[in-house]
Amino acid sequence: MLLTISSTHSPATDLGYLLHKNPERVQSFNLSFGQARVYYPEASAERCTAALLLDVDSVALVRSKHGEARSLANYVNDRPYVASSFLSVAIAQVFGSALGGRCKANQELADTALPLVATLSAVPCKSGEGFLRSLFEPLGYEVATGNFPLDATFPEWGDSPYYSLKLTGTVRLSELLSHLYVLIPALDANKHYYIGDEEVEKLIRMGESWLPAHPERENIVRRYLKHRASLVRDALAQLIQEEALDPDEVAKTNAQEEAAIERKTSLHDQRLGAVLAVLKQSGAKRILDLGCGEGRLLALLLKDRQFTDILGMDVSYQVLEKAQDSLHFDRMPGMQLERIKLIQGSLIYRDARLSNYEAAAVVEVIEHLDPPRLAAFERSLFEFAHPGTVVVTTPNREYNPKFETLPAGEFRHKDHRFEWTRAEFEAWSASVCERFGYAVRFLPIGPEDPEVGAPSQMGVFEKAP
Repeated sequence: MLLTISSTHSPATDLGYLLHKNPERVQSFNLSFGQARVYYPEASAERCTAALLLDVDSVALVRSKHGEARSLANYVNDRPYVASSFLSVAIAQVFGSALGGRCKANQELADTALPLVATLSAVPCKSGEGFLRSLFEPLGYEVATGNFPLDATFPEWGDSPYYSLKLTGTVRLSELLSHLYVLIPALDANKHYYIGDEEVEKLIRMGESWLPAHPERENIVRRYLKHRASLVRDALAQLIQEEALDPDEVAKTNAQEEAAIERKTSLHDQRLGAVLAVLKQSGAKRILDLGCGEGRLLALLLKDRQFTDILGMDVSYQVLEKAQDSLHFDRMPGMQLERIKLIQGSLIYRDARLSNYEAAAVVEVIEHLDPPRLAAFERSLFEFAHPGTVVVTTPNREYNPKFETLPAGEFRHKDHRFEWTRAEFEAWSASVCERFGYAVRFLPIGPEDPEVGAPSQMGVFEKAP
């Protein structure tokens, strides 16, 4: 079985540093079930490809201690040819440092989202191409597949359950490897190792940054753990528990602290008013509120008859329940209920439910994303959902010294992963426009200081004609 990973990040040969494998020579690794080889079919400054070739010794696997053979089916099977749990184990053993996101030679590169292409020569998927796409597309990949016939000389036999797979995305290498590590065994119905508590721990560790919000979470967990009911319940309970911590820790405590810092300027009310004004001016009727929280913007949208189809999305079920309560869904007239829908989802995953909306609001959300995951967010919103107007607000870091209660050097919210200066926000916005066909204009929110600007900054992105 063959896995290739290609990079066009300049210089592309830096892929060798990330994988801890020298592009100038072939390296071999003895595994308990066969041999793995790593080599580079191409290695230039413009493009570099690393190949992991796994040779499974299916004969040695089925021989007893005394050398006696078992059934013929153990010899005649697809194990040496298709991506399976063997490949997942090989990734962990051969590319362990890269899987863990470690690179002594260039840690900054390991933390950076890179343009990567991964190909698998054959993967098993009895559920069909649609299921294969449902696993990888929500993670932000462009997915290309090819099906193999059962026998080319007998086309009437139909297609086989095997597919070639090509994944194209801008992600950290560690993310790509963790996705493969978990999802390849989820496709493989014949795992070669014992499934126990240790596998639950591995699944949680490898999937902690993306699995809780994946739309196929339950399917992935069940398949990875071979439908062992007790283990599946344990894994799902841990994933849901980690998800439930988010609204408790962030929405309650941290949001209250941020609101207290900004209270003097009534900044949140000004922010929502500014966003609402831009959405009205755009003429849009179908609106997305991404990271809707407890629904304050949604309440304003509902009051205006211009907006006929409103979709609020948040990563936390608990926060969405609070939004339902604050919007009084239980007492809302039927015609109002037809105008609004709340869904659980993540901004970093491609989601077909976000298609065909005319405008989107992303209010004080992007700063909660880890910088390496911004690329996935950008593609999810600007490339795949692709609304005509996108309104993004985020704190202006330059204004922070004006808040008397905010200690020097600290962010306004404990869950913020970054806070941008005006120049940094403008540079990010320009990059988004260039790649996805938008134009942007900037508006200040709150009292504007002649030196440091306003406390919050807003970018209004509009599709280029």
